[in-house]
Amino acid sequence: MQTRLADDARKRVVWGIALVLIAVTALLGAGPGAATATALPAPPVPVLTWGPCADDQGDGFECATARVPLDYRRPTGSTIPLAVTRRLAADPAHRTGVLVLHPGGPGNSGVNFARNSYAALPAALRDGFDVVGYDMRGVARSGQVECWNDAEYSAAVDAARGVPGPGALRTAIRQGQEFAAACRERAGDLVPFIGTGSNAKDLDLLRQALGEETLTFYGRSFGSYVGTVYAAQFPRRVRAMVLDGAYDPRRYADVPYAYDAAQFTALDTAVGRFLDWCAQNATACGFGAGKPREAFEQLKRDLDADPVITPSGRPATGYTLAYRLMFNINSGKEIWPYLGEALAAAQAHKTSFLLSPPSPGSFDFLNVNLAVECADRVYPTSRLLLGAMVGAQSASAPLLGPPIGLGPPTYDHNHAPACAQWQAERPSRYEGSYRAAGSAPILVLGTTGDPDTPYRDAVALAGTLEAGRLVTFDAEGHTAYNRSACVSALVNDYLATLALPARGTVCADETPPEALGRRTTGPVEADETNDVIPTLR
Repeated sequence: MQTRLADDARKRVVWGIALVLIAVTALLGAGPGAATATALPAPPVPVLTWGPCADDQGDGFECATARVPLDYRRPTGSTIPLAVTRRLAADPAHRTGVLVLHPGGPGNSGVNFARNSYAALPAALRDGFDVVGYDMRGVARSGQVECWNDAEYSAAVDAARGVPGPGALRTAIRQGQEFAAACRERAGDLVPFIGTGSNAKDLDLLRQALGEETLTFYGRSFGSYVGTVYAAQFPRRVRAMVLDGAYDPRRYADVPYAYDAAQFTALDTAVGRFLDWCAQNATACGFGAGKPREAFEQLKRDLDADPVITPSGRPATGYTLAYRLMFNINSGKEIWPYLGEALAAAQAHKTSFLLSPPSPGSFDFLNVNLAVECADRVYPTSRLLLGAMVGAQSASAPLLGPPIGLGPPTYDHNHAPACAQWQAERPSRYEGSYRAAGSAPILVLGTTGDPDTPYRDAVALAGTLEAGRLVTFDAEGHTAYNRSACVSALVNDYLATLALPARGTVCADETPPEALGRRTTGPVEADETNDVIPTLR
């Protein structure tokens, strides 16, 4: 009982500190107001010359390159190339327009997203729309950003631990500073211009290049923020828009410490619900013998002390376990038995998808993920506040908070050490209203147990947009489209016919955990380098 009381007291202290600091950063962290608009010449509309894709897969997609302004303050100046792909509507006689598919990240390839997701779309969308994707500036074929090289990233993640020791906070802040400096030194000609304000302008130039008056748009996770900023800047150009796994745009861009705190909590509570299921379903889970939380904490320590050497020759530590779990928990309840199986394998010192160190493909993704968010978000520059917030947020999420929050610069949750010490300008950051006044109705999807973009964000975005309409998916996991037959039917009908779901619609048809032997195929293991719309089960 004394231990529990002490733990409760520590939690109250941690959260007390966090809440005070969040209040302070809400006052100090707001970004500058929108600058007074000045008349600029219109940028030239790109000319798209379509032809076979370089990696032609016989999938019916063709590719082109769009040249867009590097700096929209100089719209007729230097340009950068964007890779674009499309597959024409299967029923041209009944073609409605263009459907742009935008992946999450930031850092995932939109070209790959469109091509790899096409088969998951229903016939009504494939028949009626040209399906289009593009690699946003700084990503893959559109000028891949590299701040840290593969060797630097490998050294940092291989040295990270699942249970960070003394000095981990100082190391995280130092590494954030080094990453920010490397971005300026190695990619300083591009990183100021990869923010979402410019990306949304690129999207409107693509609309014009495609000959469309309006766009139909589906964006998931970070793609929802791109869609939000596009609608805010070009509200009259929205025919239909679905924002899945949505961001609260104002908190994300202007009050980042508060946004990060909610994201740490969402991730840790989602992992906690999985471990609680393991405790109540010990046989189905296969991990922890009824005490999975204690087993998980011990496993992190054991892997730190004695890493599993993977086939690549690199070590898988407790940090590796936390990093992979952060992504795979996004798949929802259907993957829970597989997570239990993989944790049990890790206990036996066997490799699994949870013991796969980040690869060079991961590093490409992470470089962009961090650089784009630092271009979009303004953290207070106080080093004292940085240390206090990172320490408090990591401690507030005991399962994954310490390894992720105090680890090297990687994914969303630990961007503060780099972004608070960012050394590049932010001319491509969006700073205006997010209301999108005058747009067509916009459908916002929120999942109640989302570990990555908390459900509260979807509620906030739907309330921020002048014409927002929220659909709730009462489930675990990240995003909703094609994870729920109920949600998918509503989305498909809206995209095809503009029919909106009733206000207050809630879907609750998540695929439950299934015994491993009952499934004929395993789940798709989450890979941060390859976003895809899942096939509806």
